[in-house]
Amino acid sequence: MAESKRKIVIKPFRSRVQVDRLGAEKILQSLADAIDEIHNRNSSLLSFEELYRNAYNLVIQKHGYLLYHGVSDKLSSHLRKTVEQLASVPDTSLLEEVSRSYSDHTTTMNMVKDILMYMDRTYASQEKLQPMYKLGLHLYRRIVWDHSRVQNRVSDLLLQTIANERIGILTDDRTLIKDNLNMLQELGSADNCDVYEKDFDGLFLGTTQEFYRNESSSYLAVNTASKYVQKAKARLDEEKARAIALSFPPITERQLFHILQMELIERHAKSLVTMENSGFSALLKDETKMEDMQNIYSLFARVPSSVDFLRDALSERVKSDGKALILDQERGIADPPSFVRGVLQMRERYGKVVEIAFQGEQKAAKRLKESFEHFLNGDARAASCLAVYSDELLRSKLKGATETEVMAEISKVIVFFRYLSDKDIFESYYKQHLAKRLLSGRTVGDEAERGMVSELKKECGYQFTSKLEGMFTDMRISRDTRDAYKKHKIEKEKQRKRDRESNLKTVDIDVDVLTTGYWPSQNVPVCNLPSPINDAINRFSEFYLQQQSGRKLSWQTSTGTAEIRSSFGKGSTKFRVHDLCVSTYQMCILVLFNDKSTWTLGEIRSETQIPDMELRRHLISLCTPKHRILRKGSKGKGINSDNDSFTFNVDYTSKMRRGKIPLVS
Repeated sequence: MAESKRKIVIKPFRSRVQVDRLGAEKILQSLADAIDEIHNRNSSLLSFEELYRNAYNLVIQKHGYLLYHGVSDKLSSHLRKTVEQLASVPDTSLLEEVSRSYSDHTTTMNMVKDILMYMDRTYASQEKLQPMYKLGLHLYRRIVWDHSRVQNRVSDLLLQTIANERIGILTDDRTLIKDNLNMLQELGSADNCDVYEKDFDGLFLGTTQEFYRNESSSYLAVNTASKYVQKAKARLDEEKARAIALSFPPITERQLFHILQMELIERHAKSLVTMENSGFSALLKDETKMEDMQNIYSLFARVPSSVDFLRDALSERVKSDGKALILDQERGIADPPSFVRGVLQMRERYGKVVEIAFQGEQKAAKRLKESFEHFLNGDARAASCLAVYSDELLRSKLKGATETEVMAEISKVIVFFRYLSDKDIFESYYKQHLAKRLLSGRTVGDEAERGMVSELKKECGYQFTSKLEGMFTDMRISRDTRDAYKKHKIEKEKQRKRDRESNLKTVDIDVDVLTTGYWPSQNVPVCNLPSPINDAINRFSEFYLQQQSGRKLSWQTSTGTAEIRSSFGKGSTKFRVHDLCVSTYQMCILVLFNDKSTWTLGEIRSETQIPDMELRRHLISLCTPKHRILRKGSKGKGINSDNDSFTFNVDYTSKMRRGKIPLVS
């Protein structure tokens, strides 16, 4: 089947009919009539295709000027009628009528814009004229809004309605306010002018500032800080809700909240902190006011610079409480452990303030730390007190505590320790107390001691605790050495028995061998020890130096303890025997009374070579009413001269066969 061929028909050119001025005016009139119908809400009767074609023909026939200005005149005519009606509308319905008229006008302009779309793209663009929709907004602003009976009244009504809301007179419908504000923004954007800013925004922000300046001052004058904070937060929430409901532009919202924060918070920040009985400074004294303090911080946090007042108040409170603790310690009202416990209680209390009221803010935590450091580092008192407190814990207080309880207490010590600026001073004090605990055996346990050193090591590194750890090593090695020496003595005893040597009674000694660099240095001269003690020392030295060649033993006679058996009473049937636990110096003094019953201070010093201050302290300890082993010849508590005499008290009695003679301070 043959394929049919498509025929191409060339039609002759048909020239466009030219439209003269009179014809153009007739077409313009038809467009004007159409605009009337659109205004009268009869747009459904119109053929928009035909209207578009008419406008198109006018433009291409070079009648764009006639079309553009003719439509502008028609729109102006309608708007003049609109403003005459609005000018006579009462205030009660003006916002509603303005909103309705603007809505009708924009609806009309959208339709007109569609009809004149070709003119906007060509003639208006080429002549740098406003597009038809923007022209309509421009005409509405110039003819309707700028009318004295419209602009001033609408602005006043908008401001008054918002002012009424602030005093509790709520409007039935915020939509009217929102519509009028949106209208102002659209009118301004169409002409690139400041209609909204000039006729509402500036006035609104000014009245807002005046309102809250007056209200905040008057409310604060008759209410507590906590109530003011509640009121301020409520006002901020109200303004936030209003800004959202009325669709304030971002710049208005920013400026509004800047004013609110300045008038409600920044202007009264210092007063809210310093107010008597209710300010933040006063609340810090009451642990039950944590929620009130948190509310104040939450409010102030909206203005970061205002939080400085709260941090300052916290700092001053901590320093004040710390100064009171130091004064109590200086006056002797509080002993060192009580001072440390007071600081730890402060740390717990104000730590909660930072955690809860300040919501864990890092700047507040730093300020708290600096405040503790300020009053704790005035002198070496804090380091000394912490060492005494730690000694009390590890010597007796933690006895029977669980591992968890022990670590909790050690953690508190470390919290205090972190505040000390010169930690070496604490280490020096701590080492002295640790030495006494280890050498006397009065410690709650090796695990607790090592736990403390381990935490200190975490804080300050290996170098800080190397000597402390060396002290533990010395004690462990000393235990091994004592065990080895006991075995050695047993072997010696067996050897003497095999050789049938006489069985001589000897003094037993337990020796702790300490490395010089690890332990607190004591440059105290060696005193004269009793002969049996010297013999025992020689036997141990011989044994030890055979095991550890190249070492030298220096005996610390200012330390150590002894157990001596003493007989009291007169007559062969009235002797009383007591075992006395005494210091090395006390032992040296008491042994002298085996030779004669009375000695003077000068004689005892000459015989023992004990330093004078220590000698006097140890003699007084032996003369106390509770442990009167010796009788002092002179009256009074002190020792007056070298001629003061001391006599062995044969009448000493005690219910306990074994007793310890404590040293006086």
